[in-house]
Amino acid sequence: MRTVACLVLGMAIAASLAIAQAPEYDLVIRGGRVVDGTGNPAFHADVAIRAGRIAAIGRLAGQGKEEIDARGLVVAPGFIDVHTHAEGIANQPRVENFVRLGITSIVTGNCGGSALDVAAFFQRLQENPLAVNVATLIGHNTVRSEAMGGAFDRPPSPGEQVRMRALVEQAMRDGAVGLSTGLIYLPGTFARTEEILDLATVAARFDGIYASHMRNEGSEIDRALDELFRIAREAGIRAEISHIKLSGRPNWGRAAEILRKIEAARADGLDVTQDQYAYTASSTSLSTLIPASAREGGLARFRERIADPETKRRIVEQMKAALRARQEPNYAYAVIAGYGRDATLNGKNVVEATRLKRNSDSLDDQIELILEIHANGGASAVFHGMSEEDVRTFMAHPNTMIASDGGPREIRPESFPHPRSFGNNARVLGHYVRDLGLLRLEDAIRKMTSLPATQFRLRDRGLVREGYAADLVLFDPRTVRDEATFAAPQRYPVGILHVIVNGVPVLRNGEHTDARPGVPLRHRAPAVARLLSPVTHLAGAPRLR
Repeated sequence: MRTVACLVLGMAIAASLAIAQAPEYDLVIRGGRVVDGTGNPAFHADVAIRAGRIAAIGRLAGQGKEEIDARGLVVAPGFIDVHTHAEGIANQPRVENFVRLGITSIVTGNCGGSALDVAAFFQRLQENPLAVNVATLIGHNTVRSEAMGGAFDRPPSPGEQVRMRALVEQAMRDGAVGLSTGLIYLPGTFARTEEILDLATVAARFDGIYASHMRNEGSEIDRALDELFRIAREAGIRAEISHIKLSGRPNWGRAAEILRKIEAARADGLDVTQDQYAYTASSTSLSTLIPASAREGGLARFRERIADPETKRRIVEQMKAALRARQEPNYAYAVIAGYGRDATLNGKNVVEATRLKRNSDSLDDQIELILEIHANGGASAVFHGMSEEDVRTFMAHPNTMIASDGGPREIRPESFPHPRSFGNNARVLGHYVRDLGLLRLEDAIRKMTSLPATQFRLRDRGLVREGYAADLVLFDPRTVRDEATFAAPQRYPVGILHVIVNGVPVLRNGEHTDARPGVPLRHRAPAVARLLSPVTHLAGAPRLR
């Protein structure tokens, strides 16, 4: 009996020891320098993760099933990129360029272009998970195209406006975080303020945000800001200025003035913030060099217009006038990034490409090439048109978020995309924080984490805090830097070693793990909005003239 009792006692003690030694956490990050996203000073601590959430922060005795030695590394919330173009992201589930930048959540649907059916978009992401979390805006250009059937250079009819309202409301009910506009793009460029304001009131009822690529980022930026302020004020909605910039040499040096104008609007009661990428060049379609009126109605109409000598002459004169207004002698500032018809032009500016294709670099021949490329389906381009001083002034402002304006990209040697998709966050951390001292590290991290999470209502993200989603990035502050350049844009950054999404490592020791733990980030609207029918608010809609 004594032997049996001893055996039972021994087994009980062994079982107790086994329980005591069982890992308490799924993952423990040991000894890192925690920059928690608030902007407060960094501190050294362990961070423990359990069931996809941050379970504990401090000097922790409990063990993890997996542990990461973070001594010498910064441990920060995963970066949130609120301005991306990733509507087709389901086709690139690894999203390696975002992951290697430390990005764990993105907002797509910017500049007026988005998935029309937000519920179906999220369903695809659930069925085919990604390496990062995804939220979306509902795009005004997408909604306008659906409702107006291709006739764009006019106000919508009352019925078309009602249809647009219904589409925005459905998107917000399905989880969109707000409404976006792209007012230099078709068909949004033809929309009057009242049309947009009417739709913004719908998004506002769901506590959405209004994110706008404004009508002008150069000589008419004051009027563009006034329009954004009016929409924010009358719709009662938060507003985000997308990729804030001053484009064109005559406008350089006005960044402080523009920020004062925004601050005055905030002092007047508006909730306005801005995002920015860390470069002096933008990127969009080369076709934006052609007047919108010439492109209205699609490629067939455009080809008809340039086939008519008098119409073409007017188009050319408008393009020359726009060039003079920028104080540019030619189109050397515009670099062809991706032209499907002829990849030999990729990486060359318009002057170089014209010389190659037409044995001339005259301004008339440059314009001929631009018109030809648009007639053949268009090309993406990089536009060098900002000053470094303005970039730094905007970046130093406390309400400026860091956002790439990029998309998910695979390495394709034949194209020359903007380097921001491969280097943006690392460039801020390496160049502007460490090398130039423009920002404190804690402030830079806040601009990439809690600030965007707060403004876009991404709950439980953007902070290293117990109970929050375990989205984290670990990087070496001594070595982090961007490697992508305009000449060689498809290079991943260095110094970002570990990226964790919902508690799962997707980058471990600098290598992609192929894990896909990302989830759709559906905006949760206030309960009162969900109780209203799509037509109960139409009586107060502004009249469109």
